[in-house]
Amino acid sequence: MATTDFIPSTRFRRLRQSPALRNMVRETQLSTHDLILPIFVDENLSERQEIASMPGVFRETEQSLSQCLQQSAHKGIQSFILFGVSHHKDGAGQDSMKKGGLLDRMISRAKDAVPDSAIIADTCFCEYTDHGHCGPLAENGDVDNDRTIENIAKQALISAEAGADIIAPSGMMDGQVGAIRAALNRSGFEQIPVMAYSSKFASTYYGPFRDAAGCALGQYEHVAKDRKTYQMDPANAEEALRETEQDILEGADMVMVKPGLAYLDILYRVKDTFQMPTFAYNVSGEYSMLKAAHAQGWLDYETTMMETLLSFKRAGADGILTYSANDAANILNQK
Repeated sequence: MATTDFIPSTRFRRLRQSPALRNMVRETQLSTHDLILPIFVDENLSERQEIASMPGVFRETEQSLSQCLQQSAHKGIQSFILFGVSHHKDGAGQDSMKKGGLLDRMISRAKDAVPDSAIIADTCFCEYTDHGHCGPLAENGDVDNDRTIENIAKQALISAEAGADIIAPSGMMDGQVGAIRAALNRSGFEQIPVMAYSSKFASTYYGPFRDAAGCALGQYEHVAKDRKTYQMDPANAEEALRETEQDILEGADMVMVKPGLAYLDILYRVKDTFQMPTFAYNVSGEYSMLKAAHAQGWLDYETTMMETLLSFKRAGADGILTYSANDAANILNQK
């Protein structure tokens, strides 16, 4: 039979013939409300500073933070997560557990700047410890899980008292969500939700973030040289579901998969299994690789970035933490 003897009655191409038709039948939508912008705040800077490994991303000063937030909010971005670049570090990250510390100051300033936005407090110690790990260390150089969750409850309260709308523990300590939820409830903050980094993998994609936040490992001989004893093995999908379930049982209101792009299968399974508000982190390495490819002329940054963000939504993400949030908002606002 010649090819021309078969004329298909169903032609999928019919609905692709114009932008209006494609928009009409599009299954997945991306909006500015889906975007969460991570912001680095360096307490030692007098002027905002571009991060060499993350072109287009800056360490903000405490003074420039307000304008940064307001400009992004004007574009329709409603949610922000803050990372402190501390210069008052010690073995336990005590600056993040006290009134007047960087964590307290930057959350309070952010909430004053954009009171109608959701300010998310990254709740971890890696930016505040002199060794770069996510909590105080045990004698063997690894993180002491139980001391860390005791401290992280204190850190969460500092954030809540400063005005944080969401507490987001990222350290992957066993029991951290339960400890935070109990502390918030005891202190009258039972209305504040917890966004758990439930599936956070020990990934090499975090490299530029460590540069940006000043939390690289390796400066001490007796300290573990990686985070593989507490962050997840990239090979494990079933464990990701068990980790997520445990966080939900401990009181998590929202869950997250990090990194995002290389773990879309995990994102899909988490959303499909638990039907919880689920978020993906489009991490620093994913952002920087795309920027580098664009600089070499190998990929177009804007179109590839938007395709990437759409893939997170298609896989089940209710929101996306991304350093491209401002760029994506600019594009969305032009439509």
